[in-house]
Amino acid sequence: MVKGKSAGYEVGDLIYDASIYDAMNSSLDDLEFYRKWMPKKENSHILELCCGTGRLTIPLAEDGYHITGVDFTSTMLAEGSNKAKQKDLKIKFINADVRSLSLQEKFDLIFIPFNSIHHLYKNEDLISTFQVVQKHLKKGGLFLLDCYNPNLNYIVEAQKDQSVLTQYQTDDGRTIRIEQNMNYESASQINRIQWHYFIDGQFDSIQNLDMRMYFPQELDYYLEQNGFAIDQKFGDFKESNFNNESEKQIYVCRKKI
Repeated sequence: MVKGKSAGYEVGDLIYDASIYDAMNSSLDDLEFYRKWMPKKENSHILELCCGTGRLTIPLAEDGYHITGVDFTSTMLAEGSNKAKQKDLKIKFINADVRSLSLQEKFDLIFIPFNSIHHLYKNEDLISTFQVVQKHLKKGGLFLLDCYNPNLNYIVEAQKDQSVLTQYQTDDGRTIRIEQNMNYESASQINRIQWHYFIDGQFDSIQNLDMRMYFPQELDYYLEQNGFAIDQKFGDFKESNFNNESEKQIYVCRKKI
């Protein structure tokens, strides 16, 4: 995750609850994609920005990679550290803002998974993050990221009614139901999403999950203008060609400066 609030946009505190987050986000359908692009040389160093509770960090560390995970949310990192300790893995977890990160190390590969750039609400937030990647990436190193391909038809339909998004049970025994409604601000490209949380059948709270939409040509431009060559752009984690129907934008970029 990235910092929760910026210029009036935010991600609600309950969304950062590690138990609720992990139970909802247990899918690893992106793991094999990221595994494929990991460096093959020994002693490669990997940096994951917005690592959350280590959903991808931990299995990649189990593969033998030297991996560092960065996230702004201390509760997420604490859960990731606990899981790594249980598996006897040595992973460096760092509590920091990805827009201003400064480490005394360069990496062979850096990645930002799981749609995290949607919480970089302003252009300068995105550019600062790309500059951080440039600063920490070895020349010729790979930079990977994934995000949604904005579907305005879906957003318009979703604005009409509040609907059940998901229901699941956490490891600590809570039953969670989330109902969703959204309102898209075209001037700012921010999709204002509200998640209505019901815990054990009782309404708990409304949590904001504001997301900046990045359109394909726009994101291509920002990457290229900030020193990255786009080697590949896919529409899903099976590496289908990106097209108008693609749900995702998945980039494999290379540092060129």
